[in-house]
Amino acid sequence: MDFDFTAAQEAFRKDVRAWLEANVPDDLRGRAFAASRADREEVRQLRAWQKRMYGAGYVGMDWPPAFGGRGASIVEQIILYQEMAQAESPQFVNRGGLSMLGPTLMRHGTPAQQARFLPGILTADELWCQGFSEPNAGSDLANLQTRAVREGDTFVVNGQKVWTSMAHVADWCFLLVRTDAAAPKHKGISFLLVDMRTPGITVRPLRQITGEAEFNEVFFDNVRVPVDNLVGKLNEGWSVAITTLAYERDLLTFIRHISLRNALRRLVRLTKERGRSGDPVVRQKVAHLWIGEQALQLNGYRSLTKILRGGQPGPEGSTAKLFWSQVDQELAEVATEVLGPSSQIAHGSPWAADEGQWEFYALLARASGIRAGTSEILKNILAERVLGLPKD
Repeated sequence: MDFDFTAAQEAFRKDVRAWLEANVPDDLRGRAFAASRADREEVRQLRAWQKRMYGAGYVGMDWPPAFGGRGASIVEQIILYQEMAQAESPQFVNRGGLSMLGPTLMRHGTPAQQARFLPGILTADELWCQGFSEPNAGSDLANLQTRAVREGDTFVVNGQKVWTSMAHVADWCFLLVRTDAAAPKHKGISFLLVDMRTPGITVRPLRQITGEAEFNEVFFDNVRVPVDNLVGKLNEGWSVAITTLAYERDLLTFIRHISLRNALRRLVRLTKERGRSGDPVVRQKVAHLWIGEQALQLNGYRSLTKILRGGQPGPEGSTAKLFWSQVDQELAEVATEVLGPSSQIAHGSPWAADEGQWEFYALLARASGIRAGTSEILKNILAERVLGLPKD
């Protein structure tokens, strides 16, 4: 592909850069790679930030105008992500809704569902969580056991979800349930939209190694969901979920790239400030990270080219997630080496390096090979669906 941007795209970049420089709140600037979605007050700030960006026309830019977007090309969307990284801006707090559920509803949702839910996704007036994983159905997602039985105009849902990011602050959940227990594993699954205020839903935060509780386990006890909240056809929710996961694997990589690039730039700055840039071993490790970050971006451009030619995100997106996990963890390790013992001091201490963000980052990165698809499962996907190797 042509790696040069057009004059119009560069003009757009200039406008975005100027707007971000003038509008990113000081208390959020620089928190892009270690921002918390566990703290309710910070989530409130991030909601306000997304709404402000929406007012400026920078949220859902590549969505069709009929769905509240501006019909911009995905290239402009990528330019926005790049400039957000440059400005050390926070990510969009409703990114699951924007990058997974939104495209899914545009493809599989009814006109009524699209009109009801898409506007709130854009403005962050309604935050979404993803109810897919279960205690025995994480990487093997099709093994889910949460049941939904139709009674009149409602589904009655019973079961448990786990590792549900932001469930404690979410307004809605897009949920996978089993609606035909006798069907084969990948059949008999349906995709529901559930109001988190519905009676019978219990959210229990899970304390993470970072000390925060962004993840949750969610229990459904005779929760009644209107039949109108079924996305796609009954018992055919697996194909709907595949659309959702494809966008998570592919387009969300560009969003994750914001925090990764910010962290890398911050690491380079700290390496110079601490006089470690003259150490040839440290220089080599930082250079290796820089090359990896650039390779991740170029692989993203490859996926972008496919989409621009009329294709859809596919299994190739697993390479981006897999490689991102590796680079993210390596970056945390190098930062720990550069900062030494001070890398273990948390935010709030006067001795914490860089406001303690690296202590948080190093702990959070331990999960990079698990969240949004474990590395082992992604390797199987690539082996079977991309390389055509025999099934595991």
